[in-house]
Amino acid sequence: MYNAIHIYRAARWLYLHHIPVLPKLLQLLIFCVYGCRISYQTSIGKGTYLSHGGLGVTISPKSTIGENCVLGYRCSIVGQAPYKKTPQIGNRVYISPGAVIQGPVIIEDDVVIAANAVVNKSVRAHSVVGGIPAKVIGDTRKLGYDIMKSESWNDEVKDFM
Repeated sequence: MYNAIHIYRAARWLYLHHIPVLPKLLQLLIFCVYGCRISYQTSIGKGTYLSHGGLGVTISPKSTIGENCVLGYRCSIVGQAPYKKTPQIGNRVYISPGAVIQGPVIIEDDVVIAANAVVNKSVRAHSVVGGIPAKVIGDTRKLGYDIMKSESWNDEVKDFM
């Protein structure tokens, strides 16, 4: 599937090779087509992709995102006044739909951020965080599956509450 990340990568390449104007035009194209704000100044690692084409994703220009991350629908990675620094995301981080990562925080490797969580403090490696404000609710090493794989092998239904 063609994704906003593909256009971002072209804009980033042009920016790194000091080709003027075109990166800004591609950034505008990303906004117009996908409704997301991803700057060519943002550093996004290899293998990282935006689920659902990247619809509604907002990423601050000074943020960095590691390799093999998944960014969910309408997630936001933004700075916070009065701080100059913006979020720094590690490798293999799964950011669920609607999550907000705000401020000068560091998200270490192998972290899962639950849907609609608001992360305003740094998160240690192998954590599962959720809530408003986000708190550690689990450990990724104790999950019975790999959240980064897109598997659909289980036909069972979850238990009732």
